[in-house]
Amino acid sequence: MPAAPVSIEEIRAAHERIAATIVRTPLVRLQAEDAPAEIYLKLEMLQPIGSFKLRGASNAMLQASPEDLAHGVWTASAGNMAQGVAWQARQMGIPCTVVVPDHAPETKLQAITRLGATYVKAPFEDWFHVFETREFEGMRGFFVHPFNDPAVMAGNGTIALEILEDLPDMDTIIVPFGGGGLSCGIASGVRALKPDAHVYACEVETGAPLAASLAAGVPTPVTYTPSFVDGIGSSHVVADMWPLTQTLLTGSLVVTLVEVAAALRHLLERHRVLAEGAGAAALAAALTGKAGHGKVVCVLSGGNIDSTKLVKLLRGELP
Repeated sequence: MPAAPVSIEEIRAAHERIAATIVRTPLVRLQAEDAPAEIYLKLEMLQPIGSFKLRGASNAMLQASPEDLAHGVWTASAGNMAQGVAWQARQMGIPCTVVVPDHAPETKLQAITRLGATYVKAPFEDWFHVFETREFEGMRGFFVHPFNDPAVMAGNGTIALEILEDLPDMDTIIVPFGGGGLSCGIASGVRALKPDAHVYACEVETGAPLAASLAAGVPTPVTYTPSFVDGIGSSHVVADMWPLTQTLLTGSLVVTLVEVAAALRHLLERHRVLAEGAGAAALAAALTGKAGHGKVVCVLSGGNIDSTKLVKLLRGELP
């Protein structure tokens, strides 16, 4: 749907609209003597639902008309957008249903239920197909697209406003890439306010279609393997998002599961910050040095990780 970046006016309006809902998360300096850059961490796991998704979900739902919301809301999500939509739906007193992939982590499923929503499991390909069709059998009500929607992207873009306010001389931002709504939302704000800065997507080796597509110059499917990094990764870039990623993003940095696990442990042991795999992936990418050697901001997108997986990661194992 988005054929162009969201405007800075839309992003500023979104920031005002959701100010009473979200936490203005801090930006902190990474403590790592051997880091290849001056690395900063945008702590989005401090949102009420444990991830950035509350920004876009709230902005979209707060703009919807009463007629749009008459039959409630629904979304398709691996867990974090589900919680964002469910949290806002509970605040607004409307029902919420979520289509989740069959490998969705138990921690996120429990959170969906705790927030008063219901979920329906679907095979990964059927679930991912919802992002393109915006339909799923039995679903009714207002559909909140997790990434391919101007209102959602404007909500996500509010992160750029906060980063630039706290660190106006930053050089680069690294953003986890799932569907592209977070990275393109942030990049829209950066392009308007600091066009010389870079915004990199970050993908994991088990499903990095953006990197493959950018290298080929055309959308290129890849093999996707589920892993503990469940918030990002897929088999292909959604067609509507491809032009935006080409226009707005400097590139995509691909990291290994081992690098993500090491970054996650570093955050917890050195900073007492708990990130899920997708969030830790941004730091893993920064630590490779591929994003440059200036002031690099890593968007730690969320902290919703199963405790059983976390225990294995702390033991040095890969779940």
